[in-house]
Formats: sequence, structure tokens, C-alpha cells
Amino acid sequence: MSQQAKAETFRALHKSSEPLILFNTWDVGSTRAVSKAGAKAIATSSWSIAAAQGFGDGEKLSREVLLGVVGQIVASTDLPVTVDLESGYGKDADAVAQTVRMSIEAGVIGCNLEDSDPATGRLRPLDEVIQRIEAARRAATDACPGYFINIRTDVFFQKPAAEHDAAMAQDVIERAKRYAEAGADGLFVPGLTDVPLIRHIASASPLPLNIMRTSDDLVISDLAEAGVARISHGPYPYLVAMSALERVAKVS
Repeated sequence: MSQQAKAETFRALHKSSEPLILFNTWDVGSTRAVSKAGAKAIATSSWSIAAAQGFGDGEKLSREVLLGVVGQIVASTDLPVTVDLESGYGKDADAVAQTVRMSIEAGVIGCNLEDSDPATGRLRPLDEVIQRIEAARRAATDACPGYFINIRTDVFFQKPAAEHDAAMAQDVIERAKRYAEAGADGLFVPGLTDVPLIRHIASASPLPLNIMRTSDDLVISDLAEAGVARISHGPYPYLVAMSALERVAKVS
């Protein structure tokens, strides 16, 4: 398939109550393993790619190295590939646009972009996030129409799970409306594990909802029933793989 066709295929996989399930990969080997398991698309994990190169998360791995790995992943599979671009690798909207263009040159058909600052973990001012999304949308439309921009909101990373409440969910919903107007295609809400809150956001968001599973505590069938359109696993596959390797590597 052409890059454009892959983008269209990927977009069509986002269906409320029939979620696209993504086990995030970090290199060619993990991509091939996930592909053989029957994946419909490939999503990378910035955390995992950085860890595999000996770096921490938070844009500590250079953009060039990240996209070099991603280019290898794209070349190894016929499946659509979406890349985790963290906060867009740039202090301003123009830099985010350049990062999106570079990702398209690497062959991907979509990305994740965070609404927090990787240096602090705090949410960026809303107007600043909007500018970054709009710049990403313009760059994507010019280079790969249909490119899927999945905006990650870190609202639920600002407080521990015990303090997650309806007010935070409403904040996410209002952000989703603004992000959709700016050109986003999907809403990624990591850190949220409360199914009633997930159901509320899924029903009210104008964007298909992506939830992250990092353990078996969140059941896929429950998320599907709640209206989730996409389920990703972040660093979980990498951690499971490295834990298994450590176990079998022990000789005494």
C-alpha cells in the first residue's frame, strides 16, 4: 500500500466499542513479533525506544536517532506505523511542524503528541498546545493527507489515581473539543484507569478515545464496552520482554 492508503486504513481502524489494539514496539525485532501475532497496525513507544538506546524518556533521545529507528521499523513491515513523537521535539510550533514532516519522510502515517512539557511534566498553556496542533496539522496535510494526529493529554498524570474525579474528566472533554477544532484526530488519555470516567469521556469526546493499559487490571472487553476506540500499551511490552530476558539469562 502507498503511504496515503496506509493512512486511510489506519484511520478506519478507530471504532468506538471495537477498539484498535496496539502493542507498542521499539525496534525491528519487536515489530516483527507483534506483526506475527496478528497486529493490524504498529505503534512505537518513545519510552521503549529511548530505553533500548540507553536513554530516559522525555525527549532525551535525539529526534534524529528516534526517527532513524522508526525508519527501520517502517521498512520492516507492510502495516501502517504511527510514531510517538512525545511533545514534538521543539520549543515552538514551527519545530513541531518540522518534526511531523520528518516523521512523514520516515514513512509513518500518524503520531502521538503530548500537551505537557517534557522538562517539567506540567501541562502547557492551552493556547500554546492549540498552536502546536495547528502547526502539526498544516505540515501533515501538506505532506501526507490523512495523517492521524493523536493528542495525548496528561491531565490525569497531574494527580494520583485516588484523586481522579469528574472535574478532571470534564477538563479532558473541554480540551478534546479544542484539540479537535485545531486539527487533532484522536484523544489519548494515559494514566486514567477508572472505567466510569473512561466511559464518560468516551461518550462526550468529539475525538475517538485512546486508553493505555499497563497491566491486566484494565480488561480489554470492559474498555470496549465503555466506548474506547484505541487501546495502547506504552512501555508495558518492553518491560515484560526485558523482565523475561533477565529471568532466562540468570545462570545461578
